[in-house]
Amino acid sequence: MNEENNSQGIILVLVSMALFSFQDALIKFVFEKAALYEIYFGRIFIASVILGAYLFFKKQKIKFKTEYPFLTVIRVVLHFFAFSFFFISLTYMSLAMANALFFSSPFFISIFAKFFLKEQIGIRRWSAIFLGFIGIYIVLNPDFSEFEYKNLLPVLCAFFYAISMTITKITSDKDNLYTQLFYFYTLAIGLCLIIFIFFGSGEFNKYNDPTMQFIFREWFSNTTYAWKYILIMGATASISFVCIFKAYSSYSPSVVSLFEYSLIIWSIIIGYLLFSEIPTLRTFIGISLIISAGIYIFVRERIRKQDITLKFPKRR
Repeated sequence: MNEENNSQGIILVLVSMALFSFQDALIKFVFEKAALYEIYFGRIFIASVILGAYLFFKKQKIKFKTEYPFLTVIRVVLHFFAFSFFFISLTYMSLAMANALFFSSPFFISIFAKFFLKEQIGIRRWSAIFLGFIGIYIVLNPDFSEFEYKNLLPVLCAFFYAISMTITKITSDKDNLYTQLFYFYTLAIGLCLIIFIFFGSGEFNKYNDPTMQFIFREWFSNTTYAWKYILIMGATASISFVCIFKAYSSYSPSVVSLFEYSLIIWSIIIGYLLFSEIPTLRTFIGISLIISAGIYIFVRERIRKQDITLKFPKRR
């Protein structure tokens, strides 16, 4: 691991986060013409083919047997539905707001690490977690008399994702990255095909709300328009993964992981350029608290030589 020259790793993370933000923008752009799990299936399938070819040419061996079959299934299902919630939120929420709320995941991961991994978390990190949740509250700006509970979907995504990452930390002692990737892509594609069998015909699409139509729309009803974007999403996801994997495996995770927060900056820029989204002052304040709390947690982990939240990238 090259910890002396982390600048290249930082650039890789910045590129990866820009591509992830661009992918989110494509989902937001195309959701009225495609089905949620059609996009999910296309993105996962294309990414698995590209990454499979990459590993083949790299002559990377993959262990196909998992030592944790039950936990692996739970991990994949949680990850699958976590980003289902996130993609749904993009249909009615700005890119910056959705990604800012998703970055509550380090707070949940820290909490789960305390109770399930028996990691020691001091008062300073508890204070940072509390500050982060205040930031989430500010971003959500809840008026409980008319609160839109669907705005909690990115937070629910972060919650599910945090559980899946906690499981990943448990299983990674015997299952390497490639084994975990193999099962993620295989099971995720399987879940998409099951959803297609029961919902792919569009018979349950009886809603006027665009978000609900996105969930239940008939698959492959507009392939000429939608699939050129889905192909780009799959390729983008593959490039993003290779960049972030290279950054985490070849450079210091405790350094490069901090630059994942650039995803929020990219989301603000792309959201403004493509959708004329301008975050409010309240949203900026909430985002600042979330980022500050997350960075402080990273710093404390590095000081105490723990890797609860910084071992794995936030977006995969």
